[in-house]
Amino acid sequence: MMPAGPYTGLAQEEGPLWDTLFAVDSGLAVWTVLTFLTLLAVLARYAWKPLMAALDAREEGIQGNIDEAKRQRVEAEALIAQYREQLADGRRQAQALVAESREAAEQLRRELEAKAREESRVILANARREIERERDAAVETVRREAVEVAIAAASRLLGERLDSERDRKLVTEYIDDLAGSGDAWT
Repeated sequence: MMPAGPYTGLAQEEGPLWDTLFAVDSGLAVWTVLTFLTLLAVLARYAWKPLMAALDAREEGIQGNIDEAKRQRVEAEALIAQYREQLADGRRQAQALVAESREAAEQLRRELEAKAREESRVILANARREIERERDAAVETVRREAVEVAIAAASRLLGERLDSERDRKLVTEYIDDLAGSGDAWT
């Protein structure tokens, strides 16, 4: 059994429901076209301009965002280039500092070596002077003892003691003559 509806009786008189659904009714078509055109005119007059304005505003907003993104990208690239330049400059400065430090260390090493050589030379010169002084003192001591031994030996030979200053002077001059001639006393 078919449900009851507006086309129920119509379908029984003219045939199946399919024929009525796809049947062309010229009056209905005219009214549909008129309704569509009226709706289109109303939409064009009242809704089209606001919709287009909203779409234009959205398009301008998107374009503004794209332009802002491009501007920020250019700024970011400029900042990256600046940071890279600063980094390269920092590396150059660091390398210069390292080179300067090495140069300073090398200069300090040379100065310390020169100072050590000078101190060594001074120490050697002082040691030589001290050795010369000690040698001269030892030679003088040996001379005095030689004079004493010579006087003691001479006084024994002569059987008397020679204490006079003149005798000592005579023996000292003789030893000095021996030293001046290059004998073993020097």
